[in-house]
Amino acid sequence: MLTTVGIIVGSLRRDSYTRKVATAFAALLPEHVTVKWLQIADLPLYNEDLETTPPPEAWTVLRRAAADCDGVLFFTPEYNRSVPAALKNALDVGSRPYGENVWAHKPALVVSVSPGAIGGFGANHHLRQSLTFLDMPTLQQPEAYIGNVTKLMDGTDQFVPATSDYFKQILSQYLSFAAKLS
Repeated sequence: MLTTVGIIVGSLRRDSYTRKVATAFAALLPEHVTVKWLQIADLPLYNEDLETTPPPEAWTVLRRAAADCDGVLFFTPEYNRSVPAALKNALDVGSRPYGENVWAHKPALVVSVSPGAIGGFGANHHLRQSLTFLDMPTLQQPEAYIGNVTKLMDGTDQFVPATSDYFKQILSQYLSFAAKLS
């Protein structure tokens, strides 16, 4: 059973749709699950030359926080049919130095968010490809492409009930998936 879940939001914009979806998912998690928001905005780009003693403090903070999580929920917009550079950088930072991958064996959920109709399909699948290499078992069904996101909210930035029900369904499947792995 998961007790601590990390949440990474690939969009750095404070008021992004991706962050709104992540916040809605976090609110739907059971009370026994602690949420850790894994911050990626200030991570220096991964460069092995910086892998010194000590490495950059932001890298150490992310690595420790991710290591303390039982699972990770990834929320990503789509940039040019892929994930934002900040999200890919966080994966790289957490997977290094070689042999110290903090992501390994943590069940993952990928949710892509887009104002467009295809819901970030390209970003979703690119992220899944990286997570496979990082040895993160990832929920396969239901696939979570949140397209036309602006049409799924009411006038107060809350999600309409049918959308919240869908989010609950995704989370329920993820929690069952993670429980089977533990």
